[in-house]
Amino acid sequence: MGKALRCGLRGAKGLAAPCEAVGLCYATQGPRKREPSRVFYFFSKILDVFLTPLMWATVLILVGVSGSSRRRRAWAVSGVALLLGFSLEPVSNALLRALEYPEVRTFRPDVTYDVVILLGGVVEDRAQASSGQRSFNDNNERLLETFDLLRKDKARFAIVSGGPVDSVRSKVVEAQALADQLVSWGVDPARVIVEDHAKNTYENALDSAAIVHARGFHSILVVTSAFHMKRALGCFRAVDLDVDTLPVDFRSYTNPYTGELIPRAKFLEESTIALREWFGRGIYRARGYAK
Repeated sequence: MGKALRCGLRGAKGLAAPCEAVGLCYATQGPRKREPSRVFYFFSKILDVFLTPLMWATVLILVGVSGSSRRRRAWAVSGVALLLGFSLEPVSNALLRALEYPEVRTFRPDVTYDVVILLGGVVEDRAQASSGQRSFNDNNERLLETFDLLRKDKARFAIVSGGPVDSVRSKVVEAQALADQLVSWGVDPARVIVEDHAKNTYENALDSAAIVHARGFHSILVVTSAFHMKRALGCFRAVDLDVDTLPVDFRSYTNPYTGELIPRAKFLEESTIALREWFGRGIYRARGYAK
């Protein structure tokens, strides 16, 4: 079985390393945009932990139980109330729906795109490293939709973007795992271009743009989850790349109630995902990584 192209884009002096595998091109970058610093990456991971309802509730409860005054007890009660509130279905659904709608969809069914860009965030790296089998999370519709576009010849090529999820805890490279899956489903490896350096959405856009310019692609389609699409589109605008968008993996719905108002871990997780995305949008705009 053949191998997909791998395009490294972080060589010396802003030049790209060669595209490997089928011996195609050298991908060179045009004018570089500002890259996220390592400090930004480090602090983004810290904020990923602290900007969550569970952490907020834990801090409030710990402050509350550390004293015996009425005010301290109120802090603890507030922490419990916050945790329970974000664990309710109507709350998590409302947070996700505000991210997903109004829908950002400019996909043109009558167009055959030069390239579809699949953004990472799909691979469960530790599970895959432990089991030796491909392991994907709830964002897997990004991969399925990309495969469908290639299968139906709605896109000539695919750029699969995503570096190692965490090189310390596993050696799994997101983009390579996704590319391997596409090839195993029968996609010609010459149609799959692997961008295996990006660590976040801005770098997805930055490095994909370099490949687009190097290969001379003109019609471009971006596929990602609906809740993530607005931030992704902002990042592509920040690197001056005109793209169409195809949001998938919708999670919210118009009738939020199932007949019960019982806190559940599932809804707390959904609320956490939504809040991280909201904070991500704000931070990216503040840093100039998204327009």
